[in-house]
Formats: sequence, structure tokens, C-alpha cells
Amino acid sequence: MAKMNFGGVEENVVTREEYPLAKALDTLKNETIAVIGYGVQGPGQSLNLRDNGFNVIVGQRKGSKSWDKVVADGWVPGETLFEIEEAAQRGTIIEYLLSDAGQISVWPQIKRHLTPGKALYFSHGFGITYKERTGIVPPADVDVILVAPKGSGTSLRRMFLQGRGLNSSYAIFQDATGKAWDRVISLGIGVGSGYLFETTFKREVYSDLTGERGTLMGAIQGLFAAQYDVLRQNGHTPSEAFNETIEELSQSLMPLISENGMDWMYANCSTTAQRGALDWWKKFRDAARPVFEELYTEVANGNEAQRSIDTNSQPDYRTKLEAELKELRETEMWQAGAVVRKLRPENN
Repeated sequence: MAKMNFGGVEENVVTREEYPLAKALDTLKNETIAVIGYGVQGPGQSLNLRDNGFNVIVGQRKGSKSWDKVVADGWVPGETLFEIEEAAQRGTIIEYLLSDAGQISVWPQIKRHLTPGKALYFSHGFGITYKERTGIVPPADVDVILVAPKGSGTSLRRMFLQGRGLNSSYAIFQDATGKAWDRVISLGIGVGSGYLFETTFKREVYSDLTGERGTLMGAIQGLFAAQYDVLRQNGHTPSEAFNETIEELSQSLMPLISENGMDWMYANCSTTAQRGALDWWKKFRDAARPVFEELYTEVANGNEAQRSIDTNSQPDYRTKLEAELKELRETEMWQAGAVVRKLRPENN
């Protein structure tokens, strides 16, 4: 584990160089990793672990929508694919990758198979951090660990197949065996992390919920919609409004920021763009900061978690979700986006 300096603050970081795949495989050579759930993170993590040579099985409800997908991905019923409880019984490490609402519902089935010495693994700190609300309280004689890839399971898998890695955070909530650190780092390397940075369950879920509702999804959609609407109201066409709001950002500027940082991107834009960006960014920061402060408070006091639990546990949640996504998909902005994407050179 190395100490890395991030803007003057030292953090613990683990890289593939100091903890190579061969070491991870040796650490977990006698372990059976049971991946429970095949939704957002399950496919990417389980397939990457399997391709890296770990002993992996998948637990999924037979007859569920995901069962056929699991089989199509090469998991064999009775050999590497089992009902949830049987997989949990067989596994020495249980990767609990159901949705937050799903984890609450299935917890009694998982808990009865958490025998001494096993490890319970999460990719989100929700269930443990809000345990008073979720009821997820692991027994004291198991390791409780976390690896949270900083991206979707689809991105994790895609980058793995490209020979790249997606950065992940790691945390240890409970070290019952004395092996929790080696277990969590081995799993982090195994699922395809580029590097691993240390956190806690609480910090992970607070930052994750804030990020999802903020710059990663909620805030950025709000900014997109506001700018697009202003351009359209002032006579700009849908294609022009979309290109100036989203296409140029996602296709041209974000890769530059990713490669070299915001200052480098500014320095490689026109002087007019530089001046405007430097003059206006603090106005946007000052306007948005109160919203982010309200958001973080709602996350920290558990209100945001409770809203998620209450909403996502409703029997008609999927129907309502599809209606909300349909409303978003059918806005003029994203209808224009569908046309613009078809016009990209790689799609012609």
C-alpha cells in the first residue's frame, strides 16, 4: 500500500504493480466467490473475476428476468449458477450485489449462511451505513468489506476487455478473521480495478449518493435541460442546441479533461472560450453550492436513503420508473440527441 499525495492530502492507494493479479489469485485460491445478483454490478464483476481465473459462482432466482442472461453469459446451472440460498451456502465470500431494496428483502436468506470466517462483500455502503433502516446487521464473526468501482458494471467490463482498469474505492467495516485486507484488495484487483483508494462504508455511500444526484447524473441533466431550453427559447434549432449543450461536451471536451485536467482543456480552447469560462464558472459554483449543501445534508441525515427505500420497495416501482424514464427519453433534447448520435461518423 502506497501513500499518494492528492492536492496536498495523503491517501492510501493500492496499485496492480504492488498487488499483482498473481498475488490476488494466490490469496483467494481456496475461496469460492458467490456473486448474488446480476443487475448493475453483478455481470461485470463476476465475468471479470471468472476471466481472471478466480473460483466464481452466481446466485440468481430461477425464472427471474436475469436468469436467461446469466445462462447466456456462460454460467452453468448446477455447476456455476445456483439459486440464491444455495450460492450463499457454497460461497466463502458472498458478493452482495442486489439493489439496495433487493438487499433488504433477501437479507434473511443471506444471513443464515454467514457462518464464521466467511466474508460479506458490498459494492455500496448503503445497507451497512443505514443498517437501522435496512436491518442489515452482519454477525460479528465474518469479515465485512467493500469494493466500489467508480462507474457502472458495463464500464467495468468494457474497460477490462480493453485491457484497462476502472478506479475503485475499498473499505473494511469488520475484520473478524485478520484476512479482511488481503481479501478486499484481492477482490478489487480481481474485478478489474485500475487502482484502489481507501475509504469507509459511510464515506462511500455519502459521496456516492451525492455524486449520483449531483454532477454524475442529477445536476448534469438539470444543467443540460436549462441551457438547452434557453437556447431553444431564443430561436436556436434542436440540433444546434443539442450540439452546443451536450455533444461538444461529451465527444470533444470531456476526453480532454479526463486526459489532462480542466486547466489544460481551457488552455487548448479559443481565447474567447477561455475568458468566458473563467469569468462564469464561479457564478455557477455559487449558484449550485446551496443545492449541494442541502443534498449532502439530506444524505447524511438518512432522509435520502429512506426515500430510496420507500420508493424502490413499492410493488409498482418498475412501472413507475419506466414511465419516468420514458418522459425523459421523449423530451425534445434527448430525441434530438438520438438523431445526432446516428449522424456520428462511426455510426455511418
